[in-house]
Parts: sequence; structure tokens; C-alpha cells
Amino acid sequence: MKKVLITALSALSLTALAACGGGEGDENTVTVGVNGSGIPLWEYMADKAEEEGITIEIQEFSDYVRPNMALADGEVDFNAFQTISYFDNFIEEHNLDLEPIAGTYIAPMGLYSDKYESHEEIPEGATVAVPQEETNQGRALLLLQEAGFIELPENFDGIGDASDIVENHHDLNIEEVQAAHTPRVIPDVDASVINNGVAVEAGYIPVNDAIFIEDADGAAAYVNILAVQAEDQDNETLQRIAELYHEEDTQEFIIDLYENSLLPTFIDDMDELREY
Repeated sequence: MKKVLITALSALSLTALAACGGGEGDENTVTVGVNGSGIPLWEYMADKAEEEGITIEIQEFSDYVRPNMALADGEVDFNAFQTISYFDNFIEEHNLDLEPIAGTYIAPMGLYSDKYESHEEIPEGATVAVPQEETNQGRALLLLQEAGFIELPENFDGIGDASDIVENHHDLNIEEVQAAHTPRVIPDVDASVINNGVAVEAGYIPVNDAIFIEDADGAAAYVNILAVQAEDQDNETLQRIAELYHEEDTQEFIIDLYENSLLPTFIDDMDELREY
């Protein structure tokens, strides 16, 4: 039922986009780029914004690259899908002039398996899938370190790959796959590290289904954000959407919708947001 709803909403969004030209024209009509798991939340936000004369159109993406490229190209007016650390790394690599305008929530990454009910059951020599993107993979490695499987350098900054492992206590085989594919490979591996949104879209409830989940304490680098083009960071419409997002009813909606799997982390000070 969830997948049918997402598909229907996506079709409606794309139809609306064809009409509004990706946010061009009416300054009170804006387009947000999201992944599938974010659609119900942004449908709720669109209803809130409509009460203030703001129309939010929704464009769905299925990867971690196109939402930022679409933002840079003006195809969308803002996006809501990524952590601040991923964002900072991405815009540096691709030389994009984008800025965050708000922190939204922390979405704990988790370890999933259809073979084991606890991370402690995973044997030596097991194969563990991780997202291949540098910041996602670095975060996955930190999760495996937190679970006691590996050790990383003391100065590890959360960006890297398996070559950064200094101790592999369980002799794990690390298999890199695209983040969106991490749920699909579960039958073929012993366990898979999956981003929260990807897990939700695949039908998991992270706090219930992960056999090990990230500790949100000290996870400042993984606060999700609303991002805009740099020239729009003071745009009144986009700033008002950020304010609406930070209201108490939105917090309650996030907690209920994602069954406590997302932790609302409302930050409006961008200097504070980048202190990770």
C-alpha cells in the first residue's frame, strides 16, 4: 500500500512540475526534491504551507546525486534528503554554490540481516554490504566500529572506505554497493548497512528491524538539512518553509509517521549546524 501511495504521489508531483516549470514564475510556488521516504512528510508540509499561500510541489529522486544537481540547475528550489556532512563533501567535489538553511532530523543508520537477529551473532569472515558513496560509507564504517567489528584511525573524519580500517576483528568482507541497493543485496550477504530513509522506503522500521542501530549522541555530522541555492538562502518563502518545518506539530508528525525512527533536530543557526 505504501509503495502504491508513493507512486501515485510521484505521478501527481511530476504533473504539477510540468505546469509550474520547476518553481519558475510564481515566487510563492516552490519545488522540493526528496527521496521516496520523504514524500509523506512533504505532503504534510505542503498542506501547512498552503494555509499561508505557499504552494510546495514535490519531485522524487531515487539516488543521492541528482537532487543536488537538480538544485544547482534550478530544476528544484530546495531539497531535503541529505546530511550536512554529505552535503558539504558533495558541493566541494562538484563545485556547487549551495547552502543549508535548516537542520531537520537525525536518521540513524542501521545494520540489517535476514540471517541473524543480533549483530553479536555475525560470524568471522562474514560479508557486510555498505553504501559506496564516501560519506555514507564512512558513516557505515563508524557504525561497524561502534558495533565492535572494526577499528578506524583516531583522526578518521567520517569520509573514507574500507582501506581506512586499521583493525578488522571479525575479518569482515566489506562489499560496496550503491546506497539505494543496500536493501536488495540482503539475501546475498550476511548483513547490510542501510541508510535510514532507504530502509524506510524498503519497508523496514529502523528502530525495530535493525540488528544494530547508530547512537544518535555525537551524530552532529549526520543532521539532515534543507538545502537551497546560495543566492536563495535569504528567500522569504524558503525561510518561511523552514520555520513551518520547525514547529511543534511537524516534530510530532515526524515522530508518529516514522515510528520514532527519525529524531527531530531543529537547528536554524548554520554555524552551529556545521560544528561537527
